[in-house]
Amino acid sequence: MMEELVRMVGITKHFSNVVANDSIDFTLHKGEVHGLLGENGAGKSTLMNILYGLYKPDSGEIYFEGRRVYINSPRDAIRLGIGRVPQIPELVESLTVAENLAMLLPGLTMGRRLDYVKEVAERYGISLDLDALVCNLSFGEKHKIELIKGIMRGSKVLILDESTTMLSPREIDSLFGCISKMRDEGRGIVFVSHRIPEVLRIADRITILRKGRRIASVMRNEVDEHELVRLMIGTDIDKSIAKDKVSLGEEILRVEDLHVLDDIGGEAVKGVSFSIRRGEIFGIAGVAGNGQRELVEAITGLRDIEKGRILIKGKELSSPRCFRLYGSHIPDERIGLGVLPSLTVLENIALIFYKSFSNNGFIRFNDLRSYARRLIETYGVVTPSLEILAGKLSGGNIARLILARELSADKDLIVAFHPTFGLDVASASMIRRLILELRRKSAILLVSEDLDEILQLSDRIAVMYGGRFIGVMDSDEVDLEKIGLMMGGVVAS
Repeated sequence: MMEELVRMVGITKHFSNVVANDSIDFTLHKGEVHGLLGENGAGKSTLMNILYGLYKPDSGEIYFEGRRVYINSPRDAIRLGIGRVPQIPELVESLTVAENLAMLLPGLTMGRRLDYVKEVAERYGISLDLDALVCNLSFGEKHKIELIKGIMRGSKVLILDESTTMLSPREIDSLFGCISKMRDEGRGIVFVSHRIPEVLRIADRITILRKGRRIASVMRNEVDEHELVRLMIGTDIDKSIAKDKVSLGEEILRVEDLHVLDDIGGEAVKGVSFSIRRGEIFGIAGVAGNGQRELVEAITGLRDIEKGRILIKGKELSSPRCFRLYGSHIPDERIGLGVLPSLTVLENIALIFYKSFSNNGFIRFNDLRSYARRLIETYGVVTPSLEILAGKLSGGNIARLILARELSADKDLIVAFHPTFGLDVASASMIRRLILELRRKSAILLVSEDLDEILQLSDRIAVMYGGRFIGVMDSDEVDLEKIGLMMGGVVAS
């Protein structure tokens, strides 16, 4: 019988009038990967935040290695041997990778710290540029740093929250190799993910939460993908999406010989040119760190252009305000660019719509609230009220809030950077259908590392590698394997 590392018994947690966890039981064994599934708002993050000491349960008990423990802070959790790779990386952006990791090794010289970091990275097959500033890294690269932090702390239990979302197929294989190694060493891994095929691939046991309650805990060989979807949402869903033919209209976006620098003066985008017409979804695939972020920031007016031109409806882009006249932006950086966490849900919606509900400089708050409630309901944002701070929402519900605001703005151009990142299968399916519907009246630039999403939605697909497009093709000309090779720099023949 496997040795028990963690037992959570009757865990209950309320936020205002919302029951986030309702008497949940959860166990984790030594040398086990335990998958945790559920829709956004199902209570997964809350449960793991309680285990990590970020929240205190209203009731319930936690046992670690057979004895009852009281985890009042992340410091308590780390002292016990519980680590966490958060969904949103928690790093010092102004420091290098090496400096962020060296902080975990007080008492050693910098040289010995670096040697140890390199040793851990090599042992687990994790590639990192230790001299890079964290602020210049992609989301996926930051996740790798968080993973090494958990390993370096010697965690007996490691919580991985949506760690594969920004990774290429090859990087996912590498991560799963790392997880398997940790499992073989006797560590317990909680793998929180919305990607059911990946959970079935790596987990030994799977627990499903729905609306704050534990629905089932099953062994991997007892269920298939169809059964897990049914357990997650309580019914079957149709994930197939019909992509109807749409007549192309006027050209909305034109990018000509674009060159863009990164934050340290290197050339991140190297002579990229393309155009998108109304009625078309132009997808860009690529491994994180190949210029996608800088390209999107240039198109949305958030980054200066070194050379080239960007035209929206024939007018040259000059500022974020200019972009906002015609475009909506779904950013990959949800906190900061997507929402302001210190503002309420209502205030974050009002950032775009306040002029529509203003008379002579005074906002008609009752009308704005009514409109916001309709958006919240339509997009399924789980929130106790419109007055709660946006930073208090789960990652998935922050994503829904951004989507609700940006996709309802009725713009000519939609720039969507990882639009379904962090969303459960039902929500992702709903958003993808909505994007296809919106292409009837807008031009859409879709940037995603989810290859299934790129293939499912795009009319044309470009693969970005080393700051350049190494191939642009119609979606019916490509398959997953072909794009995967091109993402690795293999030019299609």
